Amino acid sequence: MKNELRSVALPSSLCEGVEQRFGARFGGLEPFLAYVLEQLLRDDAFRMDQAERQMVEDRLRELGYV
Repeated sequence: MKNELRSVALPSSLCEGVEQRFGARFGGLEPFLAYVLEQLLRDDAFRMDQAERQMVEDRLRELGYV
């Protein structure tokens, strides 16, 4: 898989806010967004979603909805 770059349109106010708050730590908007997206794709996030879904299903079952 190539590391080709793609463009994404975001509101300038959002970009400026991220740059002000996280720019020094991450070196800019693009590295920050890459970090956040990589974290979301991690298996831990997927497992957390599954665990949350299971909790909701269990609670609905306890309440008699499922």
